[in-house]
Amino acid sequence: MSRAEKSHYLELDRVIFIGRTFDEYMKMFGLNEQDLQWEKVLDCPAGACSFTAHAHSLGMDVTACDMAYTHPMQSLREKGSDDVEYAMKGVAKARDKYRWDYFKDVEDLREHRLTALTECTNHMETFPERYVPAMLPVLPFADQQFDLTLSAHFLFMYSDRLDQDFHLKTIKELLRVTKKELRIFPLVDLEGERYAHLDQVKATLTERGYSVSEVRTTYEFHSNAHTMLVIKR
Repeated sequence: MSRAEKSHYLELDRVIFIGRTFDEYMKMFGLNEQDLQWEKVLDCPAGACSFTAHAHSLGMDVTACDMAYTHPMQSLREKGSDDVEYAMKGVAKARDKYRWDYFKDVEDLREHRLTALTECTNHMETFPERYVPAMLPVLPFADQQFDLTLSAHFLFMYSDRLDQDFHLKTIKELLRVTKKELRIFPLVDLEGERYAHLDQVKATLTERGYSVSEVRTTYEFHSNAHTMLVIKR
């Protein structure tokens, strides 16, 4: 891919506090409500996603974890709002590199992101115990504390600043706290290209005794971001 082609993709000069909705999570990770009713679930890093808030309202046992949760609530709301606007400007410049079937346009995307932010921070204020601050690759949870762990839009996407060693250490830690299954979405970087070291990561996990597979999902917004990694014990 040429430098000119790469410039059309969304360029982020920071890891932003932004989030997806419950419905997006269900599609990204190929889930349904029945899957989650009896499971203890971890969302990490969760950012400003409303998955935990909505799932908790349905009686599900979900915990969100993110380094951002160390900051005061008002600071998170302000940063989240600023980051949504920052991201929208980038998407508007690179809109041809996105699929516009789930979202109608940039304004619709903005509304979804702000809704997720509002639901997340409101829920965090009411149920702070559901939001645990932590800095990967170290988590403050017991071994196999969760049945299912979900990890979205962090690993692989920021491969330009997070090296392969960090990826392996983080996946190892996520698996340590997971009893059954870890799902990671998507498998591409910010330029929409498959993570360069993914096959090496898969091979390492297989050697350690895990079942590893790439699974196509029904959700695709960022071009080529339509596959998740499913790691089972």
